[in-house]
Amino acid sequence: MIERIGQRTLRFVGRPALLAHAAAVGRKEGAGPLGAQFDYVAENDRMGQKTWELAESELQKTAIRTALRKAGLRNGDLDCILAGDLLDQCIGSFLASMQSDVPYLGQYGACSTMAQGLALGACLVEGGAARRLVAAASSHFCSAERQYRFPLAYGGQRTPTAQWTATAAGAVVLGAADERPIRVTHALFGKMVELGVTDANNMGAAMAPAAFDTLTALLDDLHAQPRDFDCIVTGDLGHVGADILLTLLRGQGIDLSPVYSDCGSLLFGDEQDAHAGGSGCGCSAAVLCGPLLRDMAAGKLDRLVFAGTGAMMSPTSVQQGQPIAGVCHAVVLERSA
Repeated sequence: MIERIGQRTLRFVGRPALLAHAAAVGRKEGAGPLGAQFDYVAENDRMGQKTWELAESELQKTAIRTALRKAGLRNGDLDCILAGDLLDQCIGSFLASMQSDVPYLGQYGACSTMAQGLALGACLVEGGAARRLVAAASSHFCSAERQYRFPLAYGGQRTPTAQWTATAAGAVVLGAADERPIRVTHALFGKMVELGVTDANNMGAAMAPAAFDTLTALLDDLHAQPRDFDCIVTGDLGHVGADILLTLLRGQGIDLSPVYSDCGSLLFGDEQDAHAGGSGCGCSAAVLCGPLLRDMAAGKLDRLVFAGTGAMMSPTSVQQGQPIAGVCHAVVLERSA
C-alpha cells in the first residue's frame, strides 16, 4: 500500500526490497577514488563494439546482468525493466534490453533517471504490478559528447563549470516480500524548476534549484532534519551546483553539509581534470549501485536519501536559446538490522 505523507511524499508500507545491485564503469571512472567499489571496470571504453552507442548499451547490459547474477535471478524472473540514458529515444537502453524478452519501460530524466526509475519501480512493486523488476541507467562520455556538443576530434575548450559525462551504468533489482535488509521506504517526485539558466555548460546551476525544492519538501513532509539521515546525496550537481544548493538551504536555516555528498563530486579525483565533476545518467547510477549501496549492505549507512537531479534540455532546445529546467526525484532507502 502507498500512503501520501504531507503534500508530496509517498510512503511504501510494504517497503520494497533491494534484492541486488551492480555498477559498471569505464576506465577513467575506474581510475578514480571510487574505482575499487564498482563491480566491473572496462578495459576499453569501446566495450568491443563498433559504435559508442553500442558500447553504452553493452555497459548497461553488463550492469543488469551482474545485478541479476548477484540476486540469483534470470531475465525470465523479471516482470519489467525500467531503464534510461541521455541519448535520443533512449537508444542505449532499448538496445541493452532488446533481446531480454522482458517488458521494457523507457525512462528519461537526464541525470535524475536512476532516481526516477527506482521511485517508479517501488510504486510498481508496492502496488502489485510487478513482483521483481530492474531499474537501470547509463551514460557514455563519447556518445553524449557527439549528441550534445562536438565530435571528439574537435578538441574544444571546456569551461570551468562544465561537468564530465560519466561512462558508467548502474542497475538495481527490486522485489516484494523478501527479507533483504535494504528497502525503499519513501519517494518524492520532483517538479520542473526553471530560473532562467541557458548555459548548457553550467548544468549544476540549472539543477540546484530543483534539488532545493525537492529536499525542502521531503524534509517538511517527513518532519525531519538533515541529521535524521546518515547521508543525503544528490546526483549530479557537481561542485558548482552542490555549493549553490547548500547556499540556498542555508537561506532557509537548513545546514545540510554534515550529511551531504554529491555523486558528481565523488566520482572523479581532482587530478582527473573533470572540471566541475561528473554528470550523466550513469554517474549517480554507478555511485549509488556501487559505493553507496555497498556501504548500506556493510552497515555503514542505515538511512540514505538519494536525490537524482536532471537538466532537462536537448540539443535543439539549447540551440534555440530555451532555458534549462531542472528536476529532482528523491528516494529514501533504509537498512533494517
